[in-house]
Amino acid sequence: MSAGTALPVADAPALRAYVRVLARRHPRLLYGALALHVAAALTALAAPRLLGDLVQAVEQGTTVGHVDRVVAALAAFLVAQTVLTRYARLTSQVLGEQVLAQLREDFVEHTLALPLGTVESAGSGDLLTRTGRDVDQLNWSVRQALPEWTIAVITAVATFVAALSVGWWVALPVLLGLPPLVIGLRWYLARAKDGYLRESASYSRINATLTETVEGARTVEALGLAPERVRAADDDVRESYAAERYTLYLRTVFFPSMELSYLIPTVATLLLGGYLYTQGSVSLGEVTAAVLYVQMLIDPVDRIVSILDELQLGAASLARLLGVAEVPDDRRATGAQPRSEELEARDVRFAYAEGGRDVLHGLDLDLEPGSRLAVVGPSGAGKSTLGRLLAGIHPPRTGSVTVGDVALVDLPLADLRGHVALVTQEHHVFVGTLRENLALAAPPGATDDDIRSALEAVDALEWVDALPDGLDTVVGSGGRALTAPQAQQVALARLVLADPHTLVLDEATSLIDPRAARHLERSLAAVLEGRTVVAIAHRLFSAHDADRVAVVEDGRISELGPHDELVRAGGSYAALWDSWHGGSRS
Repeated sequence: MSAGTALPVADAPALRAYVRVLARRHPRLLYGALALHVAAALTALAAPRLLGDLVQAVEQGTTVGHVDRVVAALAAFLVAQTVLTRYARLTSQVLGEQVLAQLREDFVEHTLALPLGTVESAGSGDLLTRTGRDVDQLNWSVRQALPEWTIAVITAVATFVAALSVGWWVALPVLLGLPPLVIGLRWYLARAKDGYLRESASYSRINATLTETVEGARTVEALGLAPERVRAADDDVRESYAAERYTLYLRTVFFPSMELSYLIPTVATLLLGGYLYTQGSVSLGEVTAAVLYVQMLIDPVDRIVSILDELQLGAASLARLLGVAEVPDDRRATGAQPRSEELEARDVRFAYAEGGRDVLHGLDLDLEPGSRLAVVGPSGAGKSTLGRLLAGIHPPRTGSVTVGDVALVDLPLADLRGHVALVTQEHHVFVGTLRENLALAAPPGATDDDIRSALEAVDALEWVDALPDGLDTVVGSGGRALTAPQAQQVALARLVLADPHTLVLDEATSLIDPRAARHLERSLAAVLEGRTVVAIAHRLFSAHDADRVAVVEDGRISELGPHDELVRAGGSYAALWDSWHGGSRS
């Protein structure tokens, strides 16, 4: 991973390999578009030759009929070029749309396959920039820049060959324009990719800072951190300004050098052609055709160079999008199948950052199938981290977390979620109907009765039936807004439909009124009878109902046992219980 971004960026060989893969997926459209562009370019080359012959004929004396025939031929070639160009562009657009669709599908697939630990450590800013600005930039590059650049390259090559057909001498003035062109291109390309990657990375940092500030607005206000957050945003904007100024500097040096390379060949062709004409080596018609062909070269070459700048932006965006696929997987599916549903943690240590401080220190835990464990402790003790390891979200740094003697990281995600599932206080309502939101977790063939049973299990059926369209009510962004408790009940209903054997509930009812949460947890307990449950909560009635209670302090399990036994022991749990229970009665 680069220093500028949390997620990796693909290198040039990876980009070329991916482009080859895309080309092999759409061979007919690709070669069809190229053939049409070549045909369109060839029809455009007839005009300079016809005009040169006409000038020669006028010099030698001609008739009105001959002029009319030349004009008719020019019109016919113009019509043919228009028709061929139209279908060439249409084919290119269809190809571009298919390629873009494939790019989007691959990116979404790779993003969804990212280890959750990587997503959390990378933060939302980088991914938002890649899914937003980078995808938009790639849209333009694939739909507009790449087809236009392809047309320009084909036209330039065909025009140069046509110019040489007039005479070998035309190559000399054309070649005079190559040194400033090549030097400028080499200078620019050596710096452009890194410059545009730096520019994109600066947008990621701006998004990350703004997102963190907005999400923590209340904390920022409460602690008086506004000046610090403003300074952080200013620093990010200054870095973005410097990155954009650098790429602007590259363009202001590069494009003037290109203009010089366009001017030299035209002037040199006129001078050399005029000299050869005075010597009787070439005709006036040949000089005219040569000058017209060289002038025709300016437009495609200018488009090649101009669009190359956009393609550099597109290549930088593609490198960032493909870089998501280079994140190493945090699990290694071995095909081993658990012999039971017993969940075990042995000497588990974990740190969120490589080489960072451990937040869990040598934890050992056994969970018999069907048992219920409550995990309690002060904030920051490591409760949620332990829950995430027990759910297979993160692999331990050392030690192991297994189900049926198979490490959770050795199970494919689809198999893992059949054994262990995690529900946190964070939830998401997707755009669509309520039925579609719930069916995401349902097994194939699930019916409305199954969905309604899951809603009833989490005390949500009453308010769902009260919705205008029931299960067909559109929710999510742009639809009916669900309250935080309702959204949390939807998340819990998904859990019931997913039907895993072991459940890790990380304060999964924290957004629901305490009395309603108490009733909800009792309803869930009846539905989830026989399943293993790990409940991480600050409401200690969950601990009272559990078979065992684990007290986590400073990344270690300091106490483990039944509720009554721990209360009698008079340790940390007894103090927590007395404090909470006494407060709840007051």
